[in-house]
Amino acid sequence: MSRSSHDARPRPGRLRAHLDVMVVVAVLTCTELIAHTAGAVAGMITVPVAATALVALMRLRGIGWPELGLGRRHWRRGTTYALVAAAIVIAAVGLGILLPFTRPFFLNNRYATVSSALLASLVLIPLQTVIPEEFAFRGVLHGALDRAYGARGVFAAGSLLFGLWHVTSSFGLTSGNRGLSAILGGGIVGQLCGILLAVLATGAAGFVFTWLRRRSGSLLAPIALHWSLNGAGALAAALAWHVAAR
Repeated sequence: MSRSSHDARPRPGRLRAHLDVMVVVAVLTCTELIAHTAGAVAGMITVPVAATALVALMRLRGIGWPELGLGRRHWRRGTTYALVAAAIVIAAVGLGILLPFTRPFFLNNRYATVSSALLASLVLIPLQTVIPEEFAFRGVLHGALDRAYGARGVFAAGSLLFGLWHVTSSFGLTSGNRGLSAILGGGIVGQLCGILLAVLATGAAGFVFTWLRRRSGSLLAPIALHWSLNGAGALAAALAWHVAAR
């Protein structure tokens, strides 16, 4: 996306832009630690509250709505990209469930029942994960990095930080997934491999989310793709368990 599509405000000084990036990264780091060490209720609200606070803070710091991916003129383009991205992922997930050699990778213990998958897919994942994470990373962090380092910084640092964001949430990943545990094992080495795999996978996903964000100019596209990977994945897990039980 060209600079002309951004807010017409003058770009801040380099020192101020770097400071904004440091503040955003510090807040996100503390948020991730609190979300996975505090109680269940605190963990549920930490990320949404932090994302909202970051949006408000960066607006006060002079970052415009278009720089946050929330400009009105990009809604139509963002919707088009969102629908295409979601359709591609949903089709791929459906194919993965149908193929016997890929089906075990969808057997996630957390979504073994339809009710748990529906609750996660339609409520918990969108409100606790997808929307706040996209506001924080492809919105606030994206805007701050773009001002400080340009497109290369957005793709490199944004993708790396998004991957590292998932370190704590990937603890126990292999033990809860039949396909991964069969390949990596359930011991300490398997757990570490699972964490590394999660960081690499989410870092790569962050790169694609960033590309969609810049290409469409809107958060709608990465939000749709993010949900289709997580939310549709939860529904796919319940369906995979149902098919495996037959």
